[in-house]
Amino acid sequence: MALEDVYLRNAHHKIHKAGWLRAAVLGANDGLVSTASLMIGVSAAQAEGFLITAGAAGIAAGAMSMAVGEYISVRSQNDIEESDRLLEIEHLAVDPEGELEELIEIYMKRGLDRDLASKVAKTMTEKDALEAHLRDELGQFPHTKARPVQAAIASAVSFTLGGLVPFVGALAPTLGTKVISIIGFTVAGLIGTGLLSARTAGSPYLKTTMRILIGGSLGMAITAGIGSLVHLTGI
Repeated sequence: MALEDVYLRNAHHKIHKAGWLRAAVLGANDGLVSTASLMIGVSAAQAEGFLITAGAAGIAAGAMSMAVGEYISVRSQNDIEESDRLLEIEHLAVDPEGELEELIEIYMKRGLDRDLASKVAKTMTEKDALEAHLRDELGQFPHTKARPVQAAIASAVSFTLGGLVPFVGALAPTLGTKVISIIGFTVAGLIGTGLLSARTAGSPYLKTTMRILIGGSLGMAITAGIGSLVHLTGI
């Protein structure tokens, strides 16, 4: 099979998007829900003068928080992968025969008989022993490698875009209309995020969209309740 054919076949799979898709979906969802929840909570507490300021501050702070948090989280995953890689190099240097037997057992567990598993393990070891162990023993693949900078950027950008949706809804002329507008815009944004996420990941549209919509709506409802409670208690 030609190299171009292999590339086209692999392009249909979604796993190569794992390095940034999770961060982007999480960022967009958090941007929508946290900004909308913050502004609805402020509205419910009848602190109208702080509504736009709270929304803008929430977007800026949230985007930076998401970016830093995502970078640290994914970078930690990178550190673990690198630590495992160095440990595997050490094992191969100290006990190459034991590592070969480990590969043989892995292939046997996948359904090969011992003779065939031995041939495969020896061939893979001769070609690139480290790559064989990283791939077949530890499950490390180049296309699923954690990418902290990419994840941080995707998270910050998607959070900002998501946060702008309820922010635009807050430009309604009265306080009551603002709450309704924020909720309406946010629900539309959650649906859009769900559809885009499902399309990008190749997952069922209805299931993915409903999961995001229900979770986001619950977050807004809880925050609105807390805002109303703060107003009633006079805190």
